[in-house]
Amino acid sequence: MTAVHDERRAAQAVPGPDPAAAPDRPSGRLAAALSAPVRAVRQAPRRPMLTAGAVAFVSLLTYAIVRHFVGTSMVDMIVYRAEGSAVVNGGDLYGFRVTEWALPATYPPFAAMLFVPTTWFGIGFLRIAITVGNVALLALLAHLSFKLVGWPRRELRPVGVVLIAGCGVWLEPVFTTLRYGQVNLALACLILWDLTRSDARLAKGIGIGIAAGIKLTPGLFAVYLLVTGRIRAAFVAGFAFLGTFLLGALFLPDATWGYWTKYLFDSTRVGKTEIVDNQSVRGAVARLLHTAEPGTLATLAGGLVALAGVGVAAYAFRSARVLPRAEAWGVCCAAVTAVLVSPISWTHHWVWCVPVLVLLAAEAAQEASRPAAVRRLRWRPIFVATLIAFCSFAMWLVPHKGDLDQHLSPLSQLPAAVYPLVGVCFLLVAALRTASRRRAAGLPLLGTDRRADGRTDAQPGNRADAPPDAGRSPAAGSAAAGPAPERQQAPAAG
Repeated sequence: MTAVHDERRAAQAVPGPDPAAAPDRPSGRLAAALSAPVRAVRQAPRRPMLTAGAVAFVSLLTYAIVRHFVGTSMVDMIVYRAEGSAVVNGGDLYGFRVTEWALPATYPPFAAMLFVPTTWFGIGFLRIAITVGNVALLALLAHLSFKLVGWPRRELRPVGVVLIAGCGVWLEPVFTTLRYGQVNLALACLILWDLTRSDARLAKGIGIGIAAGIKLTPGLFAVYLLVTGRIRAAFVAGFAFLGTFLLGALFLPDATWGYWTKYLFDSTRVGKTEIVDNQSVRGAVARLLHTAEPGTLATLAGGLVALAGVGVAAYAFRSARVLPRAEAWGVCCAAVTAVLVSPISWTHHWVWCVPVLVLLAAEAAQEASRPAAVRRLRWRPIFVATLIAFCSFAMWLVPHKGDLDQHLSPLSQLPAAVYPLVGVCFLLVAALRTASRRRAAGLPLLGTDRRADGRTDAQPGNRADAPPDAGRSPAAGSAAAGPAPERQQAPAAG
């Protein structure tokens, strides 16, 4: 009896779960999210984690030294601050010009409203805060990329996140994002957070809609959701985008009218199409034709790439039964397509190279893990070549001062269009990869995989009945390269 009473007293002494911190409560979810990184670091292997931390520290220290001597204009950050100031003071949002390059505002009014907090601080503080914030966002983008791809093992992911956060600053798109104080990493994280959530989430698509309200290009991800059969999420994205428009119209009616009826269609506000800074299909065609107005040919090329890119993304997603990491292939194809078909895609818009490199590293890792008798050398060269391309700063090495962008030699055309070439090759590789897996499984090259119950197969990580990383495989990516020179014509905050 005494033993029984002792057990009862012990059970009563054990504190029960705190209702305020329950996982289904907002405060509980927030506490879990904030504590997750700490738990992940504690669970990571000690020696690899310490090694990754040391490498990242040395890389970031070197970056800080290079940044000091190269100089950082952070011109786009200054434009964002001016937009926020125009909102606060009731100024003409699309009438001002700032910095020595006389840059105007180019984002929708909703974005300008989000920039209001930048007016609370001085330029000096913002330079440091935005740089540190962007490095943190790079770490978050790495985490979301690992989650999308489903590799490496959970306990190894903090090691990969630290390596990418420390060494990823040498990827040219990331380096340039940090140099200009851009918002690309924040938008990529918002979109990837949305896409890595279960399709069963009622609010899936809201992140994409908000991102499209800040910059229009992310709207292509709503198209991706639509063509992959996630109709509800696509409509949620559309309504979220509409909400950003209505907020702009409510608080900034004149600016909203001016933007959507006039300034949106004025490409001269954004920058020149033909300069090497523009790594879109249209920019590559303009340089190839030695003209500032590539016209119908560039429009047709962009349209064909858009159809092909969205088609390949849907093709990969709908082949989930036979294609490992099908959702990751689909998302990366959609991202690459978005920056390819945008009329102007500055080099820093290509921060989507991070999930692309993680995906290719996953394929390379799986290839390397096969027995030597059946191992093939295929994905490792592709990964290395892609990594070199994004670390090469190749477009800055060609003569491009003044109007030389319009007079590039045939040999200079390739490095001047390195990202469009890599993007088109990536879409081609994705299509060949998917077709090869379908052929090996005895499925028709075209068509939708169907399960026995007649429903379309979805990637395991997106089904409500499977954990986020179920059935997926690995990836990690990091990079090293040198600094990029200032853009000869700094872009508007675009």
